[in-house]
Amino acid sequence: MSSYSVIITAGGIGKRMNLSLPKQFIVINEKPLLMYTIEKFYHFDPKFQIIITLPDEWKEYWEALIVENKFNIPHRVVSGGEERYHSIKNALSYCYGDYVWIHDGVRPLVNEKTLNSCAKAIRKHDAVIPIIAVPDSLRRVQGSQSNAVPRSEYVFVQTPQCFKRDVILKAYNIPFSPEITDDASLVEQSGVEIKCVQGNLENIKITNKFDVKFAELYLG
Repeated sequence: MSSYSVIITAGGIGKRMNLSLPKQFIVINEKPLLMYTIEKFYHFDPKFQIIITLPDEWKEYWEALIVENKFNIPHRVVSGGEERYHSIKNALSYCYGDYVWIHDGVRPLVNEKTLNSCAKAIRKHDAVIPIIAVPDSLRRVQGSQSNAVPRSEYVFVQTPQCFKRDVILKAYNIPFSPEITDDASLVEQSGVEIKCVQGNLENIKITNKFDVKFAELYLG
């Protein structure tokens, strides 16, 4: 039987919301945001190996939150690195699943349908990502000029991004580059084709105060 690991990245800070508290710890409806994200994967499959990447200076704070909220979902915490790339590379050494999923800690609204689509597709493909169509018109801005571009040629990329274990391990032998924006980009550089599946519209990355309000309503 296949086994799964999920790396949940929680190394962000609250710069965009002018917060001293990292956004993954923001309390939504009396519970830290990161706990909602962990619960999504545990409830989807309790056998998931769950790994959280956290900055060293916030590990003790997280342990206190676990006690305060009586949070008992099994998970491993590993040290985050200087960049997201380094955090995931650290976490990969602990993954034992046949498939490795990588998810943003501040995406607590991924739904079961998206997770099911990813799980089904990764059994047949080397790399899978959820996407949604771009609903608005797009323009390319270059200096003072702008030109319309066909939105049908573009999509929004979400997480979890899912990979066969040997595929993601090979990709992370590629040296870090600031141009690497997500794990699929890195895997693509190693010559692997990316399979896209339908994501869910509400699976947003919580980055500002509007997103927090949306999550409060949705999770409420």
